[in-house]
Amino acid sequence: MVESIKKHEAEVVIPSKSNRTTARIIDQNLYKDRNKVERFFLKSKQYRAVATRYDKKAACYLAVVQLACIMCWLK
Repeated sequence: MVESIKKHEAEVVIPSKSNRTTARIIDQNLYKDRNKVERFFLKSKQYRAVATRYDKKAACYLAVVQLACIMCWLK
């Protein structure tokens, strides 16, 4: 997994396991931002129309995603 990330010239922000002999050095601020984004996507997928993509047209699906984002931000 890490090799494929490095192959795309991206930075690895996932910390290594605690039982690993050599710990991977990561940027804690990037990890916190990544975690916030992941949690936001999980919250937005709580809306059934976003998770299952009922809408056929891209414009309608975008509107549903935007509405779900607004609902997440208002909570």
